[in-house]
Amino acid sequence: MALNTVSSAQAFLSRARPSTAVANERPFLATFFLPTVERSCCAPKLAALRWTGAASPRTLRSSPGRVSITCSASGSSVPSALLFDCDGVLVDTEKDGHRISFNDTFQERELGVTWDVDLYGELLKIGGGKERMTAYFNKVGWPEKAPKSEEERKEFIASLHKRKTELFMALIEKKLLPLRPGIAKLIDQALGKGVKVAVCSTSNEKAVSAIVSFLLGPERAEKIKIFAGDVVPRKKPDPAIYTLAATTLGVDPSRCVVVEDSAIGLAAAKAAGMKCIVTKSGYTAEEDFENADAVFDCIGDPPEERFDLTFCGTLLEKQYVS
Repeated sequence: MALNTVSSAQAFLSRARPSTAVANERPFLATFFLPTVERSCCAPKLAALRWTGAASPRTLRSSPGRVSITCSASGSSVPSALLFDCDGVLVDTEKDGHRISFNDTFQERELGVTWDVDLYGELLKIGGGKERMTAYFNKVGWPEKAPKSEEERKEFIASLHKRKTELFMALIEKKLLPLRPGIAKLIDQALGKGVKVAVCSTSNEKAVSAIVSFLLGPERAEKIKIFAGDVVPRKKPDPAIYTLAATTLGVDPSRCVVVEDSAIGLAAAKAAGMKCIVTKSGYTAEEDFENADAVFDCIGDPPEERFDLTFCGTLLEKQYVS
């Protein structure tokens, strides 16, 4: 059934909702096709919402060509593990965190290099800070102060990245970059249900640990496993880091739900055989997320919540099809 406006969607939901007696006996699944709606709360082409007589899906907001609906379900299934990317997912760190720290490092070393906002957006297509700098210098030319041999250049890049990480961690410790909406809520829901939680990132392990510890707090941090930096030889979009996480946590990849913000992260999660929800970030809003299981602008906190742990469980039940 095609629903092209907010009013027609609401009208359909009103007509389709079962009686309280029936709803109390079993969950009710309503499925409707939204061909003209931005996929901010549904998987590639289909939105499926389940509710009982006591709770129903509610429209959060609307604008021309867009409907946003709180996605949750009454089923009891939860993932075995909830895996988060770090930069752009836990915190929108790239533009005013990592980029600034790279530039401050370049300035300290008097390299004559500055990465502006647009350039850094392009460089983010390369996973890993050391790999990013290496690719950039290979393309535009190495600074005069850089060594000439390949081995010395690796050490040069490593020293730049070490200093950049120190500067970035100082920003995090000062709590100048906040958690994205809904992160703490979703992690608390997962930990409360016994779901294993991990952060899987191409960033330096110390930087990721600082974000988890300082912004999520020590009580949460001690329950969250971190896979980051050079823990695997190949960075995203290679699935190695997610495969390692599943193996280490002792869970089936098919029972894992990943929260990512980028196309390369999405590719890594899907290649590992996992479900993947994308929460768009400042640099990734226009990327292609066609293969995502669901796409949102953020996780969100009530009353602006976009999805919750139960919604993550519905993805494992394969309710979302294209």
